[in-house]
Amino acid sequence: MHYNKGVLTVALLVLINLNSCNGYITTGIPQLIDRDPSGQYSSKLTHALTKKGLYEWIGNQTDGTPHFPELFIFGAATAAYQIEGAWNEDGKGPSVWDTLTHDHPELVVDHATGDRAADSYHRYMSDIDALKTVGFDFYRFSISWSRLMPNGDRTSLNGAALAYYNQLIDELLSNGIQPIVTMLHYDLPQYVQNLGGFASPLIVDYFLEYADVLFNQFGDRVKVWITHNEPYDFCVEGYGTGSSGPLVYASGIGEYLCAHHVLLSHASAYHRYNDVYRSYQQGLIGITLSGRYYYPASDATAPEVAERALEFQIGWFADPLFGAGNYPTVMVNDIANNSQLEGRTRSRLPTFTDIERKLVKGSVDFFAYNYYSSRLVELDTTKYNPLDTPSWQRDARIIQSVNPGWSRAKSSWLYVVPEGLRGMLNWIRKRYNNPPVLITENGYSDDGQVDDKERIDYYTQHLNALLAAVLEDGCHVAGFTAWSIIDNFEWLRGYSEKFGLFYVNFTDPDLARIPKRSANFMARVISTRTIPTD
Repeated sequence: MHYNKGVLTVALLVLINLNSCNGYITTGIPQLIDRDPSGQYSSKLTHALTKKGLYEWIGNQTDGTPHFPELFIFGAATAAYQIEGAWNEDGKGPSVWDTLTHDHPELVVDHATGDRAADSYHRYMSDIDALKTVGFDFYRFSISWSRLMPNGDRTSLNGAALAYYNQLIDELLSNGIQPIVTMLHYDLPQYVQNLGGFASPLIVDYFLEYADVLFNQFGDRVKVWITHNEPYDFCVEGYGTGSSGPLVYASGIGEYLCAHHVLLSHASAYHRYNDVYRSYQQGLIGITLSGRYYYPASDATAPEVAERALEFQIGWFADPLFGAGNYPTVMVNDIANNSQLEGRTRSRLPTFTDIERKLVKGSVDFFAYNYYSSRLVELDTTKYNPLDTPSWQRDARIIQSVNPGWSRAKSSWLYVVPEGLRGMLNWIRKRYNNPPVLITENGYSDDGQVDDKERIDYYTQHLNALLAAVLEDGCHVAGFTAWSIIDNFEWLRGYSEKFGLFYVNFTDPDLARIPKRSANFMARVISTRTIPTD
């Protein structure tokens, strides 16, 4: 592995030039990693993600300026396919995203691939330099299953991949940065997809074996795990509409099979950790859910419509985990009724057995959540036509729209609605008895400019909404994760949209990480534990 030792110097020089923006940045000193008497890494991260830790630090606002509590943690995130590159090096097998970008380049707006991306497989030290420069407490990254086990199981365990991830984890810890590992962030091994992927019950056993390898190999140092990232998105778009990886078009059936197997595979991994590893590794496990907050589109829209939209999107996954152990009642009833109208003998929504319900219920240690935007919603009152192709959209019967007063990022879907974050945190608080929440993604897209004032405005508004939810509403939010630390491959948008706190010129052979103004802003937030107003 190699990296450019001049990257940090370049970063600091750029930040000095940005001081005209009335900002400053702290580089910090690498921290020693302390072990407690049992041999475990002490972790501010795991303490913050427990209710005990949360109760200890809420309050203590002494000078009139809202402060993030001392145990509140800040991090940044990436995903393997979006940054690693080296798509076929050192024994890595293809993922569904390698297949999509190679076989269907027309689906990506700029016909780009993640073959090289930011080349973090070779330049991971540059990413760590960026994280340390800002002062982040943790780094959420994902492991490429198809790099570690190209055929999905232990028979294909890749020693080069083990070495890479061990080096990454060790270097993070030696620099005082805690790793949060996402097991799967969209890039399912193509081999496993060929067996049915998340439409097949086989995935539960394959994922369990994969998770067991991760716990066994890295669990002595990794104390926070995310099993899956955004199952709503990859189930609906990947197995329902077929508009995204892995391009399975099975509308009205595939998305529900996918979600069901996501939940069962997550729960199986959770219980394996409980049964074998938790007693001596002392880590925590979550699953990152995504979902917009919804507001009634007009005074004529009943509040129940917004609640229905929330239940069909985030409640679909959160209710089985944090609630009664089953899908929301509105989903169970409506999908069963629609299935009957279509002449089916059973619902398109799978049914949990009693054993499965007990397995899934409570199989999380904290609520991991990605927030970007919100929508207005009204109910589709069109009579259900059983002859039309079924879909999640037709079952949900929600019509989404936007307020013309909302500003928009570069991404066509990303409207700036910071109050929606506060609304969603309170919805989680009320519906699921105020679990510890970790915001695992939040960010803003643009063209990649270093002077990224709009991104700073976005973060300012969302951090203020988050802080109000904590200090005024009593929501148990343990930490915040910026998406992303560096510009990267943004799925079907390729390199046309940038989310990074650090600029990457993808035509530059060195792929240097250059800090944007937003990196300076986040450094000030972390060092002062307040939200800058200048």
